[in-house]
This record gives sequence, C-alpha cells and structure tokens, in this order.
Amino acid sequence: MDRIEFFFDPVCPFAWLTSRWAVEVSERTDLRIDWRFISLRFLNEERETFERYRQGHLAGLHLLRVADAVRGEHGNDGVGAYYTALGTELHTEGRRDELFGGSEIDLDGLAGRALATAGLSGELAAASGDADRDRVVRAETDLALSRTGADVGTPIITFDLERPDTSSFFGPVVNRIPRGDEAVELWDALATVARIPGVAELKRSLRGTLDFT
Repeated sequence: MDRIEFFFDPVCPFAWLTSRWAVEVSERTDLRIDWRFISLRFLNEERETFERYRQGHLAGLHLLRVADAVRGEHGNDGVGAYYTALGTELHTEGRRDELFGGSEIDLDGLAGRALATAGLSGELAAASGDADRDRVVRAETDLALSRTGADVGTPIITFDLERPDTSSFFGPVVNRIPRGDEAVELWDALATVARIPGVAELKRSLRGTLDFT
C-alpha cells in the first residue's frame, strides 16, 4: 500500500483542490492518506500581510484546533471526513470569502455544521477556542517545513514516509481537480519525481480560474 502525509490548512483553496485530487486517487488505487496540519497563520506570522489575510488565516488555525480534537476522538479517518465536509462548504459552496471579508464569523457554527455532516459530535467544535492545541498545529507546521524548507505554502505532501526529507514537496498547485485516469497518471508522475533525490522545483505561474467542481 502506498501511503502519504498530506499537510493542509482548511482555508487554503489550493490545498483543497489538491486534496480532492489525492482523494480521487485513493478511491482508484490503494493509496492511504494520513492527514496532517499546517497553519497559514504560523507560516505568515513574521510577514507583513493584509488584515483580511490575517483574519482568514486565524480562522484556519481555529478550524485546525477542531481537527486536532477530531483526530484525538476519531483518528485519521475522522479528520478526513471533517476536512471534506468543511472544505465543501468553504470552497465548493463558496463561503471561504466570508472568513477573509472583515466581518464576524461564527466559527463554532461553521465547525459544528462540518462535524454534523461528517457524522461527528458537534461538541468538538468547542476546541476552536482551545489555544493549547496550537502546540500540535505548530509542531506539525514545523515538521512540514523541516522537510521542504521555508518560503512554501500549502499543501505539502510527503510521498515516501521512509525518506520524508527527500520526498516532500509544496503542491502541486492545480486550478481544477484531476479526475479518473488523468488523476492517477498525474499522481504516478509526481510520485516518481518525488522519489528522485535532488529535484527541488518545477513551477509555472500561469494558471486558469479556480474550478472547485
């Protein structure tokens, strides 16, 4: 069985698109996804950013606290179900901009709806206010960056858990979700690249409009 670690922040649209591609591959192959946390709030805490980004990234941190509580109660599969429900509302249904819009957002309500959709206890939403859980989120953020270096974003994927320091990459950044045979073909290609030591970057800045369907 192939097994990867996928580091995500739930408010990142690029992490969401890439995660749906990984899930598509997992449904067609024996790929196992271990969901890990990376916080845009912590990634950008030393940088000058607009207030709306700080607000949205802080919301992401609160939602990751809930994910940590979910993992404690329901394990990795629970985190996957929670992220799927949460990301569907934020990205597929287009509510992410509310987190970055400068208005007060009921994060407990948002988390509660995602938990309910995932079939998990709504009481876990209270973890959004538990700052003690930031230790776990920061530790996993630091772990991801220790594998890729700084100046990256989300998501980060570790393709080979036996060689995490040479098989981890930021991305891929996609503007749509690869499906079917295309998804598996892309996965096989990137997994091959990731397992070759010394490959550091493959990038182009041109991409189309984000498509969450």
